[in-house]
Amino acid sequence: MILGVGTDLCNIERIARTLDRFGDRFRNRVFTPEEQRRAERRKDVAGTYAKRWAAKEACSKALGTGLAMGIAWKDMAVTNLASGQPVMQVTGWAAERLAAMTPPGHRAVIHVTLTDDHPWAQAFVVIEARPLGQGAPVAPLA
Repeated sequence: MILGVGTDLCNIERIARTLDRFGDRFRNRVFTPEEQRRAERRKDVAGTYAKRWAAKEACSKALGTGLAMGIAWKDMAVTNLASGQPVMQVTGWAAERLAAMTPPGHRAVIHVTLTDDHPWAQAFVVIEARPLGQGAPVAPLA
């Protein structure tokens, strides 16, 4: 069953300007160390950050809260499987919200997809509740 859906569209040039203006202050406020390492290794650093920004916005919408209700930016993090597939992991208040919206006898699975076509980055997040015993477990954020 679908628990939540969120999407966001982000301007890559806006993120590039923010990175130029605020640098590490912005990076450290919004992105986990792992997200920063991945972005800084990429040719399109701003595009990588923009996709992750959009994913965090989309995730907060799928959680039904937006960022105004206590979720911290770093409570949501995009990592990647060995195949390159993006995976959203949640901690803190975001994890608490996810647990509260997950029906008994189910576990939540967060699906995320990212794309960009300069100057735009976009993310979609779908939160699914699966009956216990179906599929692989969701990895918690370390």
